[in-house]
Amino acid sequence: MPLATQPINGTFVSDPVHSSFQFAVTHMQVGNFRAGFDTFDVRVEADDQIVRMEGRVPAESLTIKNPPEFREHVLNGEDFFDANNHPDILFSSSDVRLAEDGTFSGDGELTIRGITHVISATGTYEPLVDDPFGSRRTAIELKAIVDRRKWGMDWQMALPNGTDSLGYEVELTAHIELVEQR
Repeated sequence: MPLATQPINGTFVSDPVHSSFQFAVTHMQVGNFRAGFDTFDVRVEADDQIVRMEGRVPAESLTIKNPPEFREHVLNGEDFFDANNHPDILFSSSDVRLAEDGTFSGDGELTIRGITHVISATGTYEPLVDDPFGSRRTAIELKAIVDRRKWGMDWQMALPNGTDSLGYEVELTAHIELVEQR
């Protein structure tokens, strides 16, 4: 549960060991297929209640618990990330607003496959803490729902009953632990 928190001020970068970025999409109408990315870089510049955020995810860092040929199709296939032609997923926002109750909301530009669209995200953030290594840390948890077709990812296969095997709405979630840069 988020706590009331003080404003965050300063420049922060993601701690790659303690951060994660995942997506989930309905699969065969019975559950969610989840996958994520092992590598991403986030930079946050905060001034009281306004936050600017820049992020980059190398598509090549995609993690999938399936056979290599499935990962290859999702990563490099033209139906999905097409990473050979578009190696990075990018996010940029100067419109994230922090509330005193530890919640935030904002819009930003998400670029996948070289296509950019504005998305809205909501989430929570934690109060700044001093870590045992002489740095200050905070964390944000965010969630956004997007339609993958906006980025040209419209692959589909019909189930025997004629419905879609793969959902078009994709849930994006991120837990980003941030370390202040001094």
